[in-house]
Amino acid sequence: MAVYTEIGDEDLARLLADYDIGEPLALKGIAEGVENSNYFLQTTKGRFFLTLYEKRVDEGDLPFFMGLLEHVAAGGVTCPAPVHGRDGRIVRRVAGRPAALVTFLDGVSPKRPSVAQCGEAGAALARLHEAGRGFALTRPNALSIAGWPALAKASEARANEVAPALRETITAELAHLQAVWPRDLPSGVIHADLFPDNALFVGERLTGVIDFYFACNDAFAYDIAIGLNAWCFEPDRSFNITKARALLSRYQAIRPLQADELAALPILARGSALRFLLTRLHDWLNHDRAALVRPKDPLEYLAKLRFHQHVSDANAYGL
Repeated sequence: MAVYTEIGDEDLARLLADYDIGEPLALKGIAEGVENSNYFLQTTKGRFFLTLYEKRVDEGDLPFFMGLLEHVAAGGVTCPAPVHGRDGRIVRRVAGRPAALVTFLDGVSPKRPSVAQCGEAGAALARLHEAGRGFALTRPNALSIAGWPALAKASEARANEVAPALRETITAELAHLQAVWPRDLPSGVIHADLFPDNALFVGERLTGVIDFYFACNDAFAYDIAIGLNAWCFEPDRSFNITKARALLSRYQAIRPLQADELAALPILARGSALRFLLTRLHDWLNHDRAALVRPKDPLEYLAKLRFHQHVSDANAYGL
């Protein structure tokens, strides 16, 4: 369960006193997520999602995240809506942590996405990219190529404990990507973490995109590359080209990709695989055993990286 900070009865009472959302009926920890403490809150006036921000989330970034949710929701993206308190504010403190309430969305996250669900994910990314236009705030992507050397350095001493020659593989891949990383691609607000566990479905229908806490400004095609890695590989780590074709075709039906974006996809897919390999490796080696969260396997993304290393053009992704 992703609960790092427990909420006591007095904490909850103080929180609800700041809102006009009724009396509490239930407060339960949510068993997903690895970055924050998450709770389902039901009151006499509705259902909500309460997040206490921990670890990587900078409190100074919360106005960007909350503002972005409101902006893209107004543009047609189905996502949680921040709940304003009686004083108009969204962010406040609970149990010593910055916290926010958002509306609760129905649906479940798929464990093994279907082809149709992959298509829905592609369409959701395109809608988000279009809806983000005009958002006044900006946030750089701290987990793009400029940030990877520090991540690699932090884990290099113990990387080979996880897999033979993993440190050398990371060093060589980082050097290659730094030499060929594409610049000046169409850019704007991206989700940067649209995995199946950050999407909600009722059957094959997408009912919500959640967890915007890695959202930032970067190349749209990089967000698509993250999506290919997150949605289009099977449990045995094989690439499913049918799922990739569905994701990309539904995306392009809303926002057609330019030639330079298509040409860059293999490199961007390698880069996004390295990004999640590095962050998962860090978490694997520095797991907080007091938190009831199991770190995700970094070797999943080593396998994906190796696949993309053999891709020469975007046709390999079903185009």
